Amino acid sequence: MYRSDVVGSLLRPAYLKDARESYEAGKLSAVEFKRAEDRAVDEAVELQTRAGVNVVTDGEMRRYAFFGHLIDAVEGFDKFGGWAIPFRNEKGEELVLPRPVVVSKLRRKRPLCAEEFTYLRARTQRPAKTTMISAQQAAAYYDSKKSAGAYPSMSAYLADLVDILRDEVEELIRLGCTYIQIDSPQYTALLDPQLREGYRQRGNDPDRLLDLSIEMDNAVIGNHPGISFGLHLCRGNNQSKFYAAGDYGPITKVFRNTHFQRFLLEYDDERSGGFEPLRQMPEGRTVVLGLVSSKKATLESKDELKSRIASAAAFIPLDRLALSPQCGFASTMEGNLLTPAEQEAKLRLVAETANEVWGKSVPLAHSA
Repeated sequence: MYRSDVVGSLLRPAYLKDARESYEAGKLSAVEFKRAEDRAVDEAVELQTRAGVNVVTDGEMRRYAFFGHLIDAVEGFDKFGGWAIPFRNEKGEELVLPRPVVVSKLRRKRPLCAEEFTYLRARTQRPAKTTMISAQQAAAYYDSKKSAGAYPSMSAYLADLVDILRDEVEELIRLGCTYIQIDSPQYTALLDPQLREGYRQRGNDPDRLLDLSIEMDNAVIGNHPGISFGLHLCRGNNQSKFYAAGDYGPITKVFRNTHFQRFLLEYDDERSGGFEPLRQMPEGRTVVLGLVSSKKATLESKDELKSRIASAAAFIPLDRLALSPQCGFASTMEGNLLTPAEQEAKLRLVAETANEVWGKSVPLAHSA
């Protein structure tokens, strides 16, 4: 049981952003770029170890966005040709993120996450996890007009996609990964009343989409005793902005019908609603409460966090809870509006609060 967790991405250092820009412009060799990535991962591991969190990631330093491992490793996508999604903040400010779109048959050129995991596990004695995009998230990369030449239907596209993701899970397990997190913020488009209505207007039943998504996620993670699978659900995260709001009530079927053992849920502000939907969480499942904002620099207080943990424990036993930030700090390369020092303070707060609530533990990495 890991009481303090991280969601995945960490702020990219300036030298890594510069290196990626130079590499993509043809001004930096692949070897030099790889060195910059390795250095950034090393620093990410040191940061998480220093902060004291139980589980570490590579900070997603090798990705341009949380979904970048799919787009870079699999042939068939136009990187920026998909329908754009608007993100906003409480002030009403907006930015638009262009999405990928599938335009030709999918072909895996290389593993999506294997390099990330094998490098990470060699750099830490703490439990290390890998983050992967969900099939449900990547379903948004199908466009009935732009994708039809490659796949006549979304179902045909998703069939190939699920096969690729399932193969990746099996490869990670073969390499010794025992904690795999599936990222699916797109699920929250099915809880936001406005976004649900948008699906209906486009001729899609949001509840049917929910059932299909659950079926796909279960197919991807399969049945692997001894492996922990986590599902991360947030309401969008791009440069401290979001795209959805609403409590988890409309999608609690995800809790009941998927095979995940661990749910990393966003609960940092009023957009997330209350803890009441946690009543629907089946026995044997753990909820990682994302109470610490990765979007805002203001540092939460331990007393506030402990009070909210106690409130959640009214709906699910305390021994089935854990603590994390509500999302990554840099779901896209640009990162959220925090400094590295503020990010570290947030991670340390997660670790220290978890130690005080559940008792201090320093778990060692699982053997391969």
